[in-house]
Amino acid sequence: MNVSEYMQTLGQNARKAARAMARASTQDKNKALLAIAEAISEQREAVKAANQRDMIRGQENGLDAALLDRLELTDERIDTMIEGLHQVATLADPVGEITDLKYRPSGIQVGKMRVPLGVIGIIYESRPNVTIEAASLCLKSGNAAILRGGSEAIEANRALAECISTGLEAAGLPASAVQVVETTDREAVGALITMPEYVDVVVPRGGKGLIERISRDAKVTVIKHLDGICHVYIDEFADKTKAINIAINAKTHRYGTCNTMETLLVHQAVAADVLPELAEAYQGIGVELRGCERTRELLTDINSATNEDWATEYLAPILSIRIVDDMDSAIDHINHYGSHHTDSIVSENYTLARRFLTEVDSSSVMINASTRFADGFEYGLGAEIGISTDKIHARGPVGLDGLTSQKYVVLGNGEVRK
Repeated sequence: MNVSEYMQTLGQNARKAARAMARASTQDKNKALLAIAEAISEQREAVKAANQRDMIRGQENGLDAALLDRLELTDERIDTMIEGLHQVATLADPVGEITDLKYRPSGIQVGKMRVPLGVIGIIYESRPNVTIEAASLCLKSGNAAILRGGSEAIEANRALAECISTGLEAAGLPASAVQVVETTDREAVGALITMPEYVDVVVPRGGKGLIERISRDAKVTVIKHLDGICHVYIDEFADKTKAINIAINAKTHRYGTCNTMETLLVHQAVAADVLPELAEAYQGIGVELRGCERTRELLTDINSATNEDWATEYLAPILSIRIVDDMDSAIDHINHYGSHHTDSIVSENYTLARRFLTEVDSSSVMINASTRFADGFEYGLGAEIGISTDKIHARGPVGLDGLTSQKYVVLGNGEVRK
C-alpha cells in the first residue's frame, strides 16, 4: 500500500469513528481518558525505551540540544501527560450543550447546540507529549483525530498510540478514533491536508515554515497562527511599578514561546522615566536591546532597530523598543507590524485602555497584564490544542469549545409555517 492509499484508509476509518464519537457519552469519553492514563503508567518503561531509540537516532542525525530536550520523555514529563489526561477528564463536556433557546411567535423554540467538528488532523514536530495532549482534547470534544508527529519522535509516538488504542477499547470506543500516522514519509502530510472528504479541520503545530506550507496547500480548514509578534505598550498614564514588572515578565519569563513580548512601545511622556530602569534590568539578564532613534538618544549603548526588527518574532533574548507619540501611534504600529496574537497596554486611564481593547486587532488584548497569560490553561480552558489568530470559528487559545461548532436546533409541537 502506497502512502496515498494508506492515508485514504486512515481517513475512511476516522470518518466512521467520528460518527461513533459524536454520540459517545461523557462517561465513556472520560473512561477512555482514564484508561489511556492507566495504560501509559503501566507501559512507562516501554514508552521510555521507545523514546530512547528516538533520542539515539536524533543524536546520530545531529539534532541540536534544544530539539533533543523537547524530544526527551523523562519520568516527570510522563507524569505530566498522565496528570493532563486526568485533568481533561474533569473538564465540562461541551458536546450537546444547547444555548440561546428562545420561543418564536410561531410557537417553535430556536436555539444552538454544540457539536464536534468531525475529523481533526493534527501535524506537529518534536515533542511526543503533544500526541497525548491532542488525543485527549479531540477525544473529550467528541472528535476523531489523525495525528502526524515528527519523524524524530516516531518510536515514542507509536508506543503512545498503543496506549491510546488500549484506553479507547477499554471504554468501548473505536480504536480508530485516534490514529497516529505510522509512516515518516512527508507525502503523508500532503495527503492529510488534501482530503476534505475525510478531514474537516487541520491544526498545524510547529515552525513557521511548516505552518506556511500547510496554509498554502491545504484543501481543508486550517486553525493556526504563524507568528507571535506580541507588544506591550506603556501609556503616559501607566503605573511605573506595574509597567516595569509587566514588561520584564512579558519578555523574560520564557523566550521561546509565542506569547512572549517582542516589541516594547513607550509613550514619549514617560520614556525618560521608565526606559533607563528597564534597560538596566534587561541588560542585567542578558537581553539584547534594539531601539528606534529616540530610544537610542536615551539608551546610547543599544543597537539600532530596523523595520525588519519590528516584524520579527525573535524567540530569543532580543527586544525591540520604540518611543511613540501617543496611543494612536502605538495602535497603528501594532496593527501594522503585529501578528494579531497578543498585545497589552499598561495604563491607569481605563477610558484609553478600553479604546486599546477595541481597536487593537489581535486574538488576545490585555490591560495591565503580561502577554504570557495568553494560554489555554491560564484562561480557564483547562488545556489548549494551540493558538488561533484567524477570525472565523476559533480565535485565541483553542480549547474544547474551539474543537466544536454549533448548529441550530428547533423544538416544536406540531407547528407548521403559515
